Amino acid sequence: MARTREFDTEAAVNRAMELFWSRGYEATSVRDLTQHLGIGQGSLYAAFGDKDGLYRAALEHYRATLAAAALRSLEEGVDARSAIRTMLVERIRIAAEDNGRGCLVVNAACERLPEDAATRRTVRDTQDASREALTEVLRVAVERGELAARHDPHTLAAFLVTFLNGLLVSSKVTPDPRTLEPLVEVALAALD
Repeated sequence: MARTREFDTEAAVNRAMELFWSRGYEATSVRDLTQHLGIGQGSLYAAFGDKDGLYRAALEHYRATLAAAALRSLEEGVDARSAIRTMLVERIRIAAEDNGRGCLVVNAACERLPEDAATRRTVRDTQDASREALTEVLRVAVERGELAARHDPHTLAAFLVTFLNGLLVSSKVTPDPRTLEPLVEVALAALD
């Protein structure tokens, strides 16, 4: 007879996400995870396979919650420039928290891509979703006359995603939103 899982896997994934986000993959041991989650090593392996499985679950959780919320905020903007500014500033604020923990997806790209094809797919999918959401916002802005028709929405979106990635890495070095937020205005000048 199989044992019933004695912990909430969704809560465990959320707590693991926080730990990986603040420490990184390499600096987080299985022992750290079991202590932080309050579960045994056998339970961790039964639920997630191994540390890599839990890490991928944490990345997917990040993508489905925080990254998705950032994209939804684009849809709520009055105009494209304001929506993009709000999204970028909010991402800076979140990345600078906890002494500059950055963005879990960007951290994963910097730390894990050469070793882990599954992480590469998650990072790529997250980046693609960001670029597609920005492309749509910019396409609509061109249609409404907010942006000049000479702008290619896809290219601008790719630039903004690349800019955001660099900004999120910078937030780990300089975890001060007041220092980083003025850079958003420089990036938004590309929309002129």
